[in-house]
Amino acid sequence: MLQAEQILQSRYQIQRQLGNNGIRQTWLAKDLQASNAEKSQVVVKLLAFGGDIQWDDLKLFEREAQILKQLHHPRIPQYLDYFCIDDRTLWFGLVQEYIPGESLKDKLNLGTRVSEKRAKKIAAEVLKILMYLHELNPSVLHRDIKPSNLIWGEDNRIYLVDFGAVQDKAAKEGVTFTIVGTYGYAPMEQFGGRAVPASDLYALGATLIHLLTGVPPFDLPQQDLRLQFSERVNLSPSFVGWLQKLTEPAPEQRFTSARQALDALKSGLALKSVNQTLLNNSGCGVNNPSETVPEEILGWNWGAFLLPWLWLWTNQVWYGLFCFVPHGWWIMAIALGAKGNEWAWKSRRWRSIEQFKAHQRGWAIAGILIGAPISIMLWVGAIALLRSVL
Repeated sequence: MLQAEQILQSRYQIQRQLGNNGIRQTWLAKDLQASNAEKSQVVVKLLAFGGDIQWDDLKLFEREAQILKQLHHPRIPQYLDYFCIDDRTLWFGLVQEYIPGESLKDKLNLGTRVSEKRAKKIAAEVLKILMYLHELNPSVLHRDIKPSNLIWGEDNRIYLVDFGAVQDKAAKEGVTFTIVGTYGYAPMEQFGGRAVPASDLYALGATLIHLLTGVPPFDLPQQDLRLQFSERVNLSPSFVGWLQKLTEPAPEQRFTSARQALDALKSGLALKSVNQTLLNNSGCGVNNPSETVPEEILGWNWGAFLLPWLWLWTNQVWYGLFCFVPHGWWIMAIALGAKGNEWAWKSRRWRSIEQFKAHQRGWAIAGILIGAPISIMLWVGAIALLRSVL
């Protein structure tokens, strides 16, 4: 029986238990041979051989060690050691880097729900990790993405942990693999032993929906096997469509790769899950209340504020014509600064969010270099005129 402060392999002093499901135990430990204090904390995963253990459990444990040893990514815990000990019970041990932080499951248990902006950040970081895994040869499938396996690190980055269900080759016709996964997060094909890269994408989508709604995916209502979540959250249509495509029941109707999913997320295109057609909701009309402006483009527009007379033409925001009204132009300049991004998005058709951002960035630079000096001269002139009158 393992106990705190016990030393394994004359090197790893186990400190506190992080998890225990009977045959598997996970401990936070101190590496007594570590080169520096920063690297002294490690995670030791132990598998007890004997009793209720199945050969598949040992096979998965050894596979996790073998694959982790080959992975080198800054957001995946680094493999450190593998050993076995005979202490009445035969234990197999896997040692890996400790990631200081808090799991997303812990945050959910505290009642935390993430915003759309935070969900997109999490999605982008996990997709970059999945791009690395899926594009290896052979590809590596995690097969157990869920809130407890995503760590929000102390550096405010997301880490993917627990490769206990990992698979190092995609399913081929006529080939099945060990069935693993967590109900609600794993898609149907995975429970049929036929996981593919799109299976990890489904699990990511189900995880994001849990983080946004606060409701586990297995507790959400379904229609035609699709998770019904949109009425529980206030999200932009584009992000709802993106999540719906990520969690399509049929793997062939999801994104084909993590790279494609990330590109779609960055583009800001809305995805209608029924017919899978792309819909860009820019240019919908400045007075259209039914179309949502992407959250990530909202904010102050320096180009519109500093160069309102020129900015309005290229962005087709005709409200800006009021800036030519004598003595009241400065009110319109402030309005354009505050609402310019929203009005520009609705007034013109844009290829993508990235194109919109680049366009407004150029105007901001022009405003600082040209508009600011002109505005200062106008204000100085106005103040001088006012003084002369008084």
